[in-house]
Amino acid sequence: MSNSLLFDPLIDPSILAVLAAIMLATVGFALWRGLRGWALRGLGALAILLALAGPVLQREDRAPLSDIVLLVEDETASQSLGARGAQTETAVETLAARLEGRKNTEVRRVTLGDGADDSGTALISAVTEALSREPSARVAGVIAVTDGIVHDAEDAPAFPAPFHVVQTGQATDWDRRITVKNAPAFGILGEPIVLTLRVDDLGVAPSADTAPLQVSVDGAPPLDFTMPIGRDLEVPITLGHGGRNVLQFTIPTAEGELTDRNNTALIQINGVRDRLRVLLVSGEPHTGSRTWRNLLKSDSSVDLVHFTILRPPSKQDGVPVDELSLIAFPTRELFLQKIEDFDLIIFDRYQRRGILPSSYLENVVRYIEQGGAVLIAAGPDFASADSIYRSPLARILPAEPTARVVEEGFVPQISDLGARHPVTSGLPDEGTWGRWLRLVEVTPDGGQVVMTGAGDRPLLVLDRKGEGRVAMLASDQAWLWARGYEGGGPQLELLRRLAHWMMGEPELEEEALWAEANGQRMRIIRQSLQSDVGAVTVQTPSGETRDLELTETAPGRFEALYEGAEIGLYRLTNEDQEAVIGLGPAAPREFTDVIASAASLQPTVDQLRGGVFRIEEGLPSIRNTRMGRPASGTGWLGLVPRDAYQVQSVSRTALMPAWLVLLMVSAMIIGGWLREGRG
Repeated sequence: MSNSLLFDPLIDPSILAVLAAIMLATVGFALWRGLRGWALRGLGALAILLALAGPVLQREDRAPLSDIVLLVEDETASQSLGARGAQTETAVETLAARLEGRKNTEVRRVTLGDGADDSGTALISAVTEALSREPSARVAGVIAVTDGIVHDAEDAPAFPAPFHVVQTGQATDWDRRITVKNAPAFGILGEPIVLTLRVDDLGVAPSADTAPLQVSVDGAPPLDFTMPIGRDLEVPITLGHGGRNVLQFTIPTAEGELTDRNNTALIQINGVRDRLRVLLVSGEPHTGSRTWRNLLKSDSSVDLVHFTILRPPSKQDGVPVDELSLIAFPTRELFLQKIEDFDLIIFDRYQRRGILPSSYLENVVRYIEQGGAVLIAAGPDFASADSIYRSPLARILPAEPTARVVEEGFVPQISDLGARHPVTSGLPDEGTWGRWLRLVEVTPDGGQVVMTGAGDRPLLVLDRKGEGRVAMLASDQAWLWARGYEGGGPQLELLRRLAHWMMGEPELEEEALWAEANGQRMRIIRQSLQSDVGAVTVQTPSGETRDLELTETAPGRFEALYEGAEIGLYRLTNEDQEAVIGLGPAAPREFTDVIASAASLQPTVDQLRGGVFRIEEGLPSIRNTRMGRPASGTGWLGLVPRDAYQVQSVSRTALMPAWLVLLMVSAMIIGGWLREGRG
């Protein structure tokens, strides 16, 4: 039971104050005049004021409530290192038993797991969430059993009770880690990228100045190097191909270190071309040459060199070739000295006129076989006796002319093979394309016919020669699409795909295997001209393998989804196609710094007058302390008893009932009147 005196005024307190002032003045005046009944009148006035103030005796029936202690158990990944798991289990059970043995105390156990999306240890967030479910007036303290590796310590709110850390780990722990500080998402092919690598020894590490380093590119056998410890090292890297380049830097595990989870740095850089260098050689001025030039110049990433032969083939006036232009046609410089500088050479309606000797064209053949790319846009000249097919280029051209030119309108069609080929599959607005009006009849020679024209004749033929690629467009009428003739067509998209295919871009390869990562899930994509590609084999970072069936989602495109439980490098294999991809960071945030330390939590502990206790030095005893007093000391931690209670019933008794007030006031007034009357 609890008794308390309350006041419940019958009138506004300001009016009550005015009345008190008036009564005080009246009694004071009576005293000044010497009236003998002033004291009795004053007591009567006081009785009236008390009655108006409404004094009440309140009695509460209270039931005491127990104190609540939060016991947080850190079960994140870093707690699995060394003996921390066993330390945590023993400490939590011992502390829970001691707390449950205390009178009037309840224990709320909170288990903390790894954060989603590599967010690390969110201990403060877990404590805040647990406190939100409990009455703050009952919380006597918070005890966290953790290694101190916390990633949200700066978000600590004002807790209502002391905060203590019981720290796992050993004072002799040490670890070695590698980090890459400035890995870009994209890199220019052929240009060096400078990566900054650093190897650090943490904790009580053995003395060492260097550490061995292994570097692997796209899953290839690693190369061995030596890294200094404790300082940055700039490493220049040149990307070997377009698309995803996977680089893995690994430090072999040293004896005695805590973990090897942070001994690998895995980065993925997309290789892109800075500029596409194109040489366009037009055999003679024609309507389509301007369209070719406009298309290539409209792309700011294209460096174009364009030459046009202005002398028509019918003009035979004996003027030497080297005198037919204002400036000399730099054939030797372009086709002998600097041919390797070009990514793509386009012959637009070009025919033999003696300007390019056979030795220069032989050099073009070598350029293709060594990885170059050539596009032939054929017109009637290709079917003539002066066709460039009647030159050394015949060895690399994918089709042979029949000497027939088909002069009739036709709508280009995608062939059955082209429907699966990434260059032509899914071209936009198919079925609404405009007509072309001329086609050079050719006979394919081992190439891939991806588009057809009049009478189902080959229109676009693709082929590979040596390490290079060749494309032949058997018509000079593509400009009709650019002009919007009869609705036009996707000339720009077709040219873009052709150029990227000839540059060997991975997403436009006929036979390719790659994967796209989203967190720990990957989408495996297989591009193929075959109708069935079988299963893809996935090898996890730990070496386990699993076969996944691929489903055809579009002509020539097969896909599968895979959820990777492990973080690291995955290898994919399907027939002769191989790919690698990294899921998640090579070193998760939980393993960035694995040395147990409560430094990040120390400000919160100090603010709440708590303490930090290492388990290897013994578990602290538990004592009671008062709010605002230090809650920790040598070998002990303190909890604040909150003495919380629940009110079960409330009763009120008026101390100045109306009858009593009337009796008291009447007696005082009559008494004062009688006393004054005698005087």
